[in-house]
Amino acid sequence: MDLGLKGLRAIVTGGTKGIGRAIVETLAREGADIAFCARNADDVAQTQDAIAALGVHAFGAACDVGDGPALKAWVAEAAAKLGSIDIVIANVSALSVSADEDSWKRGFEVDMMGCVRLVDAAMPFLAQSKAASMVSISSVSGREIDFAAGPYGAFKAALIHYTQGLAYHLAGQGIRANSVSPGNTYFDGGIWNQIKDGNPELYKTALALNPTGRMGTPQEMANAAVFLASPAASFITGTNLVVDGALTRGVQF
Repeated sequence: MDLGLKGLRAIVTGGTKGIGRAIVETLAREGADIAFCARNADDVAQTQDAIAALGVHAFGAACDVGDGPALKAWVAEAAAKLGSIDIVIANVSALSVSADEDSWKRGFEVDMMGCVRLVDAAMPFLAQSKAASMVSISSVSGREIDFAAGPYGAFKAALIHYTQGLAYHLAGQGIRANSVSPGNTYFDGGIWNQIKDGNPELYKTALALNPTGRMGTPQEMANAAVFLASPAASFITGTNLVVDGALTRGVQF
């Protein structure tokens, strides 16, 4: 299937590792030009070279999405580099699972406001696009109570609500908004890799909950996000796509 992404311009937060990196690479393979950000400048430079080698325009920058002014400036620079913006994918999370106040603050600034500010900054460009869409990366922890039921789960749930609200209010302008809720996703250097090494009992318990007998891959999550972002999903808006290998049991109507 041709997703219709060739020549479109996408921005992605947290684009150098895990799901974000897979999203960036998948968009590029489909012919989209990419701007992405992450906090580590070395990772950004390496990723930019790799994406540019795929034959598309790639612009990477070091940016902490929890810094509102810096995020707004990056979006403006990205739009200038790419010529405009058609697709916005909010991927970054603070991964705040502790119950202390600092974790709540960081989760709010990064997970929640990082998405809100990203969309707000990109909206003037999306409003001019004929293929405008945004995708937020939520989590199954936003759908049910699990070990991440503190700030992480709360803000992931809020992202789904926020995104569906955008879909309703922006439908008349031709701007689509959807979310993806990944299940447990394993990759080298990722949170489940760290848990496997640092807390093998928790890892064993989590793995046993997956009916498929495995965790998902970043590419499997990216496939869902890129499809929803693409013109191939032109009549899909306001949905939350769960990609979890039947991990969660709640029925989603």
